[in-house]
Amino acid sequence: MLTDSNLIVGFDKADDAGVYKLSDKLAIIQTVDFFTPIVDDPYTFGQIAAANALSDVYAMGGKPLTAMNLVCFPIKTMGLEILREMLRGGLEKLVEAQTTLVGGHSVEDPELKYGLSVTGVVHPDKVLTNAGARPGDSLVLTKLLGTGIINTAMKAALASPQAIEKVTASMCQLNQAASLAAQEVGVHGITDITGFGFLGHAGEMARASAVGMNIEAAAVPFFPEAKDYAARGLIPAGTYRNREFCQSWVDFEPELSAFYADIFFDPQTSGGLLISVPGNKAEVLLKALKEKGVKTVAIVGEVIAEPTGKILVR
Repeated sequence: MLTDSNLIVGFDKADDAGVYKLSDKLAIIQTVDFFTPIVDDPYTFGQIAAANALSDVYAMGGKPLTAMNLVCFPIKTMGLEILREMLRGGLEKLVEAQTTLVGGHSVEDPELKYGLSVTGVVHPDKVLTNAGARPGDSLVLTKLLGTGIINTAMKAALASPQAIEKVTASMCQLNQAASLAAQEVGVHGITDITGFGFLGHAGEMARASAVGMNIEAAAVPFFPEAKDYAARGLIPAGTYRNREFCQSWVDFEPELSAFYADIFFDPQTSGGLLISVPGNKAEVLLKALKEKGVKTVAIVGEVIAEPTGKILVR
């Protein structure tokens, strides 16, 4: 494999984005993400897809600078108004993030897909990665879990209007404020919670940092409707794949409800940040997050020295 001394974070590190050093004071962050619609409204789908793509830059401690649209569109079966609304939603979220749309690419495809390639900037010495967690750190989560379960209920037309409204607002929310708070307080590491679920991404952080984690199941915030929908079998296929992939390094205490596995392996769309912060700064971080408008935050566990790479859920 080719090596480059300026590559700070590459694809070999299972992190949220790539980081490349341009000078002693400037590095660029590059990421790309796109997926099929998870809501019916094209404008809202555009907002969610943009927030999801931008999140990777925020997870690296960076500022998104430019973006390019990626569109797969079934021109023969869908009207252009759907395309326009989807792109309008994405653009408005970019404007909110003070990120400039510089172009994009589209192809004809029988299945609609949308996302963005995003480039951000960060100081080379201030990059935040999933490899920085240290024993004694507290683990802070900045969004509720359960988007995958509720999205599955939405597809089955079984989700309540209240649940739809809450989960949509969460998926549209940028992780910008959470990232800024983390940078101001001074944290050791960050990852964002997306398709691998809470424990999947926490596990990547544990392995990259060569540490273990204790997770307090009752402290982890989730949408209350997700518990009811999961009990009714409205669980996405990705949950089972995540559980199978993670089973060798996640241990649940036997007395815990089976629901915790459903919610902790639930694949998230535009989920929150999992932040590893020095224990003596945890409450300071919570205060900073809330002052910036990040309301659904919680300390969900701690980083331990051993067993390395293992997550203990109690």
